[in-house]
Amino acid sequence: MPDTPSGALGVSRTPGEEGEHPHTDAHPIADQHTEVVDGVEISDSPTVRVHHPGDLVGVVASALGVVLLMVLATYAQNTTTGVAEDVQGFASVLRKILILPVAVLEGIVTLVVPVAVLTELALRRLGRQLLEALGAGMAALLLCSGLEWALNTFGTQGLVDGLSVRINGDWTLTVPGYVALLAGLLTAAGTRSRRRTVGWAWNLLWVAIGIVVITGQVSLPGVMISLLVGRVAGLGIRYLSGVQSERAYGASLVTGIRRVGFDPARIIRIPETPPGSPGRRTAADAYTRNSEHRLYELTTQDGRRLDVLAFDGDRQVVGSLSRLWRSLRLRGIDGRSVVSMRQAAERSALLSYAARSAGVRTPQLLRIAEVQDSMLLVQEHLPDAVPLADLDADEITDEMLEAIWSQLSAAHAAGLAHRALTSDTILMDSLLGQPMVWLVGWEMGDVASSDLARRMDVAQVIALLALRVGASRAVQSAVAVLPDATIASIGPLLQTPTLPRQTREEMRQHKDVMTELRSALVKRLPEADVEPTQLVRFGARTVLTIVVTAVAAVIVVTTVNVEQISAALRDSDWRWSLVAFALGMFTHFAAALVFVAFSPVRLSLWRATLTQTAAAFVAVAAPAGIGPAALNLRMLTKRGVSTTLAAATVALVQVSQFAVTIVLLLVLSVLSGTNQAERFKVPPTMLIVGAIVVAIVVALLLVPKVRQWVLRKVMPTLQQTWPRLIEVLGQPGRLALAFAGNVSMTLGYVFAFQACLAAFGQHLSLIQIALVYLAGNTAGAIVPIPGGIGTIEASMIALLIGAGVGAGVAASVVLLFRALTYWLRIPIGWVAMRYMQKLGEI
Repeated sequence: MPDTPSGALGVSRTPGEEGEHPHTDAHPIADQHTEVVDGVEISDSPTVRVHHPGDLVGVVASALGVVLLMVLATYAQNTTTGVAEDVQGFASVLRKILILPVAVLEGIVTLVVPVAVLTELALRRLGRQLLEALGAGMAALLLCSGLEWALNTFGTQGLVDGLSVRINGDWTLTVPGYVALLAGLLTAAGTRSRRRTVGWAWNLLWVAIGIVVITGQVSLPGVMISLLVGRVAGLGIRYLSGVQSERAYGASLVTGIRRVGFDPARIIRIPETPPGSPGRRTAADAYTRNSEHRLYELTTQDGRRLDVLAFDGDRQVVGSLSRLWRSLRLRGIDGRSVVSMRQAAERSALLSYAARSAGVRTPQLLRIAEVQDSMLLVQEHLPDAVPLADLDADEITDEMLEAIWSQLSAAHAAGLAHRALTSDTILMDSLLGQPMVWLVGWEMGDVASSDLARRMDVAQVIALLALRVGASRAVQSAVAVLPDATIASIGPLLQTPTLPRQTREEMRQHKDVMTELRSALVKRLPEADVEPTQLVRFGARTVLTIVVTAVAAVIVVTTVNVEQISAALRDSDWRWSLVAFALGMFTHFAAALVFVAFSPVRLSLWRATLTQTAAAFVAVAAPAGIGPAALNLRMLTKRGVSTTLAAATVALVQVSQFAVTIVLLLVLSVLSGTNQAERFKVPPTMLIVGAIVVAIVVALLLVPKVRQWVLRKVMPTLQQTWPRLIEVLGQPGRLALAFAGNVSMTLGYVFAFQACLAAFGQHLSLIQIALVYLAGNTAGAIVPIPGGIGTIEASMIALLIGAGVGAGVAASVVLLFRALTYWLRIPIGWVAMRYMQKLGEI
């Protein structure tokens, strides 16, 4: 690499003196101000208070810890009780021996410690932090009191027993509020290293917790929950209010720069360029646009221009979590141990040194300094080059493309991988009419990289070049520099998970580019394999399955009364139960008929039936109708149907089910006779509630804005459904099949409900049974509760009572019906869903 000063490379530099600062003049920061500190002119926008991401992570971790402790207290109840019994005798003796020390220690912890901490904050004139500490303590106490009330009111017996200790022969729930208060206050007051009284206070609190646990005054899970509740309150207050920034600003910034041998005359913050700003952006603009670090332009006393990168410790949590998530989600992505600010800065320095040594054109790192909660990296001034993102396609010449691939090849030859190549980390410059390429932003790179990491670099560059100059030119430029084997090897990596965030966002706006790129690669290298390899360990579908499984498990455990259902099954005629279960399963086949009839592509009836069966599992975590619609849409799109057409088909299926149900209800009313309807008595309460709901709906529709909002929600569905309906109307066979499927599905549920009534020796007319079922099912669809749990049961029981069935028998009939047509179908639906996922159908 030619050792040319960066000042000679800036073809896009605005003519002027060396001391001019076009960045600051063109794009000033709103609150940026200039001051003179120790003879140095500083133009900056210091962040007074920082919302530390680590505090938010701590809130989440502490809340999860509370949940975990409750689970352990519930399911390890026998162990907890046994330990309590074992230490009971010892605790009694110990309380008699230590009665005075314990009382004194509790007084010191609960009274003296808070006063000492608050006094230190007052003497340091930290009034805001004093108020935050008091607020956090009170919030923690309120949270703890609310949690204790909720446990006493709603907690299971096992959970309450697990958090209780025996006092005077009685088991008492112990979630000490004073521990939560102190934990919240100390957390918001500051860290041990910054506040001496806080360090002593934490030590005393731990000693006090140990003594009260040993003496049997509180349970270990209870006191740990109180401690975590306090942490939740303290960290939450700190995150919402922000903490005093400990980043290097002003005098600290000057001190750090001088510490590494530079005498600054002027330090100017390079602001982030607002989107849509006129003119081309420079390398510094590109860096601030996509980096979480601060960038300063440094002018020394001897007139030298340098750049200072400031790595701030409070930003490392977000970066570490992002890297950890990416390494967990993607195969072949090594997990990163970078967790601290120093490690991140040292890694960046190592990559910079290695890249320069390999002949890669990148700004040379000169010095590193640590000051307060920042690491300062002093490097050569970034050239006034133009980011690739700001060049038009006709400005990018073949020589520029060749220079990009040459720089990347030089890095790969030395074993380096960049891992985050975007159109802002590739800078274009020229010297004597020849294009020069700079590769910057090596923070995510690897020194001893794997073959997969280097192949991903190539895939990232060819993807962003395809976005700039087209797929054909991108492939052609790579072929001119790289071996055919290297280019062919990236075919399976041409997929969005391998791309950096910026390139992924651009690719979403130009969805055809990736397909065109694969086609261009195959056209140039016919033997290349472009079938995407499985890089994602788990995607949205896997996460959805896990979440739905967890939700289903929680709902089943917390909602189902197994004893009631068992008693109902024992009292019923099991033969009618089998009939009801079979009829409930038959409805999946009927729903599949409707789906197949309206589908724009040929579907297997068997697999369509399995999809409707799988919907019984998804319905546990989704409101009525949403689960089947989502799976039907998924099945159609997996078979190549466009999203618009698939959505129209699914909407038509749902509309047809609603229409046929209404028609069927009217027909049943006529065939059964009007006197049957008169015998059906609806409870007055339900009539009043129904009338109120209807009146509210009508009143809301009279408001123009509400009416317009409803039309905006309804009209898109009608516009989607109408063309598809016109097409189906021209095919009488499909229309008849759909009608038969809808009728069979509704009658299947109605006859299943009738079988459940017969299991208990109850007999109602068909119209009465249909009204009870349809009204209950409608209530479940209106209220957005997964599976309609609670609303369906309550509505059907009330309507059965209104039809003359006894309250006890009505509850048993409804519980049996729901058990056979809802709960027992969930595990079957799960098996069907896993099978269909394995086939790739959904």
